[in-house]
Amino acid sequence: MAKIDLKILKKRAQKEIKKTKDLKELDQVFRKFLGKKGELTQVLKSLGKLSKTRRIKIGKEANEIKNFIKQKIEQRLKKLSPLGISAKEEKLLDVTVPGKKPSLGHLHPLTQVKKEIEKIFQGLGFSIVEGPEIETEWYNFDALNIPKEHPARDLWDTFWLQNNKKIQNLLLRTHTTPVDVRYMEKNNPPLRIIVPGRCFRHEATDASHDVQFYQVDGLMVGKDISVANFKAVIENFFQEFFKRDLKIRMRPSFFPFTEPSFEIDISCLVCQGKGCSACSQTGWMEMMGAGMLHPNVFKACKLNPKNWQGFAFGVGLDRLAMMKYKIGDIRLFYNGDLRVLEQF
Repeated sequence: MAKIDLKILKKRAQKEIKKTKDLKELDQVFRKFLGKKGELTQVLKSLGKLSKTRRIKIGKEANEIKNFIKQKIEQRLKKLSPLGISAKEEKLLDVTVPGKKPSLGHLHPLTQVKKEIEKIFQGLGFSIVEGPEIETEWYNFDALNIPKEHPARDLWDTFWLQNNKKIQNLLLRTHTTPVDVRYMEKNNPPLRIIVPGRCFRHEATDASHDVQFYQVDGLMVGKDISVANFKAVIENFFQEFFKRDLKIRMRPSFFPFTEPSFEIDISCLVCQGKGCSACSQTGWMEMMGAGMLHPNVFKACKLNPKNWQGFAFGVGLDRLAMMKYKIGDIRLFYNGDLRVLEQF
């Protein structure tokens, strides 16, 4: 009886496979005969109740039919549409219609600006240098001619870190200038480097200030480096970065690690120097602080200031990005709003 049932099952399975019109129907046939509760599966599960002779005989035949059904299903599978639709529906499908393009990620605007700045300065012979974001008091202040109790320390609102008393006082660096000192300690002049990196200051946030920001520090040291060299480098940089001719001016200022010190302004990009609300009707926009490296900084690096001289500068990378892309609030770079970031 079992033998007759298997033969009928085989013919019925073959007939139903042939009638299938799509992958969904083919899957239903597979489940009906070979699924966990399929007809042939139930036969195989019942073999243990039979005598050894019948179990061998029926088991062999059942496995042969199982392989037969699998083969027929695979053959039918190749003929059916891979999209799982019927032949009638397939005629309505326009395979020439372009597919939906997947959304791809891209670099953050600050990263794009950082890469562009690095490319420009590398073209001028500068090397890219990085340093630690967790800094010691010595590198962040003392080596930069800002000793303890000096009023200049009030210019930097510092995040101090709790640490082991055996280690020097640690802090989140307030500028990337400490890397200049670290580099001069290990490398002999002449040298020219820029130091892009993230900085931290404990201050209230507003449209132009945040507790974190990116800065690019620059340093050029040699035998005869002068302010004229600095002006030529910076003019070249601004013209390459903003893709237009710009005028720059230098105003006297104060930084503990440079002497003389000056602020750098560029002609307003909005009004072309004619005066507008963006530049407070002055025609100029403040961009960076700079100056000739102070002799005490050379001494902290074990270099003789009588033999070497050079300039240093610091410019806010976020500020450059805001100017380049006409962004009015620095916080838009960090709040993760895709409506802003997807524009770049």
